Amino acid sequence: MRMFLVVLAVLGLAGGAGGWYWHVSSKPHVEYRTNKIARGDMLATISATGTIEPEEVVDIGAQVAGQIVSFGNGTDNKPVDYRSSVAANSVLARIDETTYKADVDTAKAQLEQGKANAQKAGADKDQAVAKLYQAQRNWERAEKIGPSDALSQNDYDMYRADFLTAQANVSVAEAEIVQAKASILQAQAVLDKAQRNLDFCTITSPVDGVIIERRVNVGQTVVSSLNTPSLFLIAKDLNKMQIWVAVNEADIGHIYRGQNVTFTCDAFQGQVFKGTVNKVRLYATMTQNVVTYTVEVNCDNPEGKLLPYLTANVQFEIERDPNVLMVPNSALRWYPSDVDEVVADARSQWKPIESDDQDKPALVEVPKVEKKKGKKDKDLPKKAPERHGTIWVTEGSYVRPFAVTIGTSDGINTKVSGAGVKEGQEVVVGEVVQSAEDSQERNPFLPQIKHSH
Repeated sequence: MRMFLVVLAVLGLAGGAGGWYWHVSSKPHVEYRTNKIARGDMLATISATGTIEPEEVVDIGAQVAGQIVSFGNGTDNKPVDYRSSVAANSVLARIDETTYKADVDTAKAQLEQGKANAQKAGADKDQAVAKLYQAQRNWERAEKIGPSDALSQNDYDMYRADFLTAQANVSVAEAEIVQAKASILQAQAVLDKAQRNLDFCTITSPVDGVIIERRVNVGQTVVSSLNTPSLFLIAKDLNKMQIWVAVNEADIGHIYRGQNVTFTCDAFQGQVFKGTVNKVRLYATMTQNVVTYTVEVNCDNPEGKLLPYLTANVQFEIERDPNVLMVPNSALRWYPSDVDEVVADARSQWKPIESDDQDKPALVEVPKVEKKKGKKDKDLPKKAPERHGTIWVTEGSYVRPFAVTIGTSDGINTKVSGAGVKEGQEVVVGEVVQSAEDSQERNPFLPQIKHSH
């Protein structure tokens, strides 16, 4: 009997041990993924994309219509083409000038005819003045004699009429001279216009530069009507470039003249270029209800690597904090899934919440009772509100919460500060829940919760 009781006790102990072992082995085991709190320089930026443009582009057009008959030569004595360097006043292209040369010849003939008419009008005036002199003398003699037996009334009236007619003829001759001079001015204006159009047949470069685009070929007809056709695009200086960056209206308040900018181009992997903000254009554009402003960024291009119209990935430097403590952004979004994971002395500060949304924290901090502010505090100037959060540091198989003040973020890491936060601490960024059947990693990218302490 005694032996039976001993065996029964052993079996009971074995069963209890087995049950305890089954309970422990079936309980999920949590492994934390951690990252160390680091110290370094924090740089906050605004990201945007833009297009690289020459700093100054001259659009060469044509003011006359006609067929392109030839191209001029660049500085290399070869016909101008893409990337040709050209000097100021050098010939870029020539338009067929046959019609315009004929117009010049016609205008010259009209000018000569006008000069001849003016000369004839001058001679007619001299003749009219001579006749006026003769008529005046005759009238003076007739006036002295008067109507009498020696001079009939009819002859007397005739001398008077001849004198008045001669006076009128002089006035007519003077008017013809004025008209002839006006005809000369008109003919000269027509000649100048025709000569100008003839000159327009030879298209020259107004600046020293490089041809970015040639939009015509020999034999092509240029039609100049209401809109001036564009023949060449010339970049004045490719050593100076601009980036036209489209910045969202939510970020435009952080952009200012002289701001430092870095950018990269897909054509030059791993290479970072620098520039500065020149201006923010006032004209905004709206695309699908998104308002953007164009920001001009100036940059140097001494080696000529940056080509016009490349896409630039731009970073505007907003704030730089040197030598600060940083944690990954995921550390500020992670919370324990169970209050039992928190160290014993901190569990009272946290309580579980029920939610069907797995992307929300399973714990929430118990609110603290704030002391009422005195009357003097109301008179103090208000400071900008601080952003607060919580990070969790491993302590054995548990985690301990640390209240931190959140600062600048570069999109990957965030500046933090607070009591007890030290460089090198292992901060939790995620967890892996392991059970007897399987293991599952919980998503660490949870929404950030702000707390006030």
